[in-house]
Amino acid sequence: MQSTGFNLSIIVPMYNEGENVSLFYEKITGVLESHNYDYDIICINDGSKDDTMERLRIIANQDSRIKVINLSRNFGKEIAMSAGLNYSKADIVIPIDADLQDPPEVIPLLIEKWMEGYDVVYATRLKRDGETWLKKATAHTFYRVMGKMTRFEIPADTGDFRLMTKQVVEALNQLPEQHRFMKGLFSWVGFKQTSVSYYREARYAGKSSFNYWKLWNFAIEGITSFSFAPLQIATYLGLIIAALSLVYATYLVIATVTMGNPVPGYPSLMVAILFFGGVQLITLGVIGEYIGRIYNESKRRPLYLVKEELNMNVEPKSTQLKIINK
Repeated sequence: MQSTGFNLSIIVPMYNEGENVSLFYEKITGVLESHNYDYDIICINDGSKDDTMERLRIIANQDSRIKVINLSRNFGKEIAMSAGLNYSKADIVIPIDADLQDPPEVIPLLIEKWMEGYDVVYATRLKRDGETWLKKATAHTFYRVMGKMTRFEIPADTGDFRLMTKQVVEALNQLPEQHRFMKGLFSWVGFKQTSVSYYREARYAGKSSFNYWKLWNFAIEGITSFSFAPLQIATYLGLIIAALSLVYATYLVIATVTMGNPVPGYPSLMVAILFFGGVQLITLGVIGEYIGRIYNESKRRPLYLVKEELNMNVEPKSTQLKIINK
């Protein structure tokens, strides 16, 4: 079979995916080889506590196209994905999860669309199997809220599963921020983008590490990384309350002059104090979120530390502190 004329890197962040590694490898290599793609698969072990790294080591020893980056601890999926992007030198790059919720069979569709002249081809979910109605509802709401708050379009119902050209990846590698909301960064860099639709499957095995608390923090991360809207809302809320307070003060003056001062009641006083105190604490919390991000960025620490590499014969594109086991 004739070569396709381009090379492809698959980026796979992994955290406690030991049960999925073997089947994922079997399925994705089956798809890639059936189309005669020139490919490698860069797996990033993000500090897994199960046997993910041991399983990856076995596969990498048998197949040199499986490249493994073993991070020194769990840095989070966004940074693990960034590590894979730093190491990739392929013509096109596709991040994908190891839990098989994003079917490898969609990859040829992404490549076909890329051949039409697009720089980014993202996969939009038509259905999300294996997830509760609450998670689906909150995800639906989050994407719509983000779309209203940001000055650029973040596609709704779209995860990290997408195709990007080398030029797009090089642009992403120039973004050094510590707080990395990748779905926003993918859109922020621009370039010519389009989508393909697919049905998302349920996880093959294991349990998602994203509970509702982590998803809440993830939503805050996305909003504060790409929008000043919370600060603006706090400002507008303060102005509205100040205006209402002025109206109420005017009413009290008029009432005192015309009807005397009957001494306000205790309940209304407590309600006012608690309400204004709550507004002040919320506003301070919003400001604190942004100040905390400024503090983290000012440290200028490397995004990640690499403990071990397997089958990697190229240097990463950006300088990162590495601790390599010899």
